Amino acid sequence: MTSSDQLDHALCVLVADDDELVRMLIVDALTEAGFRVIEADHGEEALCILCSQAEGVDALFTDINMLGSVDGLELARRARSKLPRLAVVIGSGGGRPPPDALPPSSRFLPKPYHVSDIPDCIRELITQT
Repeated sequence: MTSSDQLDHALCVLVADDDELVRMLIVDALTEAGFRVIEADHGEEALCILCSQAEGVDALFTDINMLGSVDGLELARRARSKLPRLAVVIGSGGGRPPPDALPPSSRFLPKPYHVSDIPDCIRELITQT
């Protein structure tokens, strides 16, 4: 991909959250900010998406507490091991996880957060990697 292709390439964010309303709000904020967005309603689905579309995903936004066998922290760890340069933002209303539970260079957003802050947070992490 040439540098001009990279400028034309809309950054892609995978959003994983089992709360449909919250997910829709995040997707809307990211779409309005110019991101391409892929949605997953649980961790297992997000992992399947990453396996099939890994090269096209630039960032992951996930909630910690989701239904199913893969929570947001496990999703973030597995996603980062597959894609070391992936920007990872983890949100939760259930309290701050211990620092060693988060993948390196990821960002934690405690609820209530403003969905309008998420695009800037993701851009900042992408420029750091």
